Amino acid sequence: MRTAVGGTFNKLHRGHKVLLEKAFSGGGEVLVGISSDEFAGGRKELIVPLEERKECLENYLSSNFDGWEIDVLEDEMGSTIEDESIEALVVTPDNYSTGERINRVREERGMDPLELVLVAYVLAGDFLPISSSRILSGEIDDEGRLFRPLKVVVGSENPVKVNAVRSVMEILLEEPEIHSICPDSNVDEQPFHDDVIQGAKNRALSALEKGDIGVGIEAGVFEMDDGLYDVQYCVIADKGNWMTMGHGSGFRYPPGISRLVRSGKTVSEAFHSLYDIKDIGKKEGAIGYLTKGNLTRQNLTEQAVMAAMVPRIRKDVYRDI
Repeated sequence: MRTAVGGTFNKLHRGHKVLLEKAFSGGGEVLVGISSDEFAGGRKELIVPLEERKECLENYLSSNFDGWEIDVLEDEMGSTIEDESIEALVVTPDNYSTGERINRVREERGMDPLELVLVAYVLAGDFLPISSSRILSGEIDDEGRLFRPLKVVVGSENPVKVNAVRSVMEILLEEPEIHSICPDSNVDEQPFHDDVIQGAKNRALSALEKGDIGVGIEAGVFEMDDGLYDVQYCVIADKGNWMTMGHGSGFRYPPGISRLVRSGKTVSEAFHSLYDIKDIGKKEGAIGYLTKGNLTRQNLTEQAVMAAMVPRIRKDVYRDI
C-alpha cells in the first residue's frame, strides 16, 4: 500500500509527527508532499524557505522511518491525481475537503478514489491546535507547551468553587493562573434537571471571554425514583469550541427537604426552614451537614471539576475523531 501525506512543514512540530506516524502505520511506502515556497507564499504568516523545511523533514524521516519519498508540491493535489499507485491520503480536518476534491478529479480520470485517513489536530497546552505559526510567533514550543501560564477563569466568585478549581488545576496543569468572575447563570435560582447543565454551560462561556478556558459549576436537583438528588455539574469551555463536562457524586435529600423544594423553595431556604441553617450554600453546604463533615462541599466540587477534565487529560483518545 502506498500512502500520501502533505503539508507545508513550516516548523516541524508534534502535530506533523503524529500525521507522519499515521501515514507510516499502514506499513507501505509513503509519499510525503511539502509545499514549495511559491505554493505556500499565499499564506499570511512567515514561511521558512523550502530548503530549510525540506532538510528538517528529511532528517526526521531518516531517523524514524524507512520507505519514503519527498515530493515538492506546486498545488494542493500534487501527484495524487496522476499516480495510480497511491491508495490512501492522510489528512487533517482543515484539508479533508482537499482530499474530496482530489477524489473527484481521480474519478473523472477513471482512477480509483483514495482512502481518506482523517487525523485529529494535536492540541497545545491551551487546547488549541499546535501550528507552525503559533510556534514562530512565540506562543508555544514544538511540543505545544505554552510559554506562559494557562489562564483559567471560574464563572463564580464562590470561594468553595474557586478553591476546588484551583486544587484540581494545580494538579493537572503547570502553574495555571486562576481567576474568577461572577456572571449570571441565566437559570432559576434553584435549577432542576437540564437547567443545571445549562447553568454550568452559561457560566463557562461567560468565563471563557476572560481567559483561555472557562469553568462553569452548577449544582441542582434531579428527581429520581426514590426522591430528590443533588448533583453538581462542571462544564469547561475553550476557545476551540470544545466543551467537556462532568459531575460529582449525587446524594439524596432528606424527605423533608425534598417536600419543601418540590413546593417551590430553594434548597437553601428549605434547610433554613427545617434546621435553622441560613445560607447553607455559602457555608458547609448540604453535603457537609448531611455527612457530618465527612464529605465536604469542596471535595464534591473537586469531583465534578476532575470529571470534566478527564477528556482533556487524555485528549489523545477523546479527540481521535
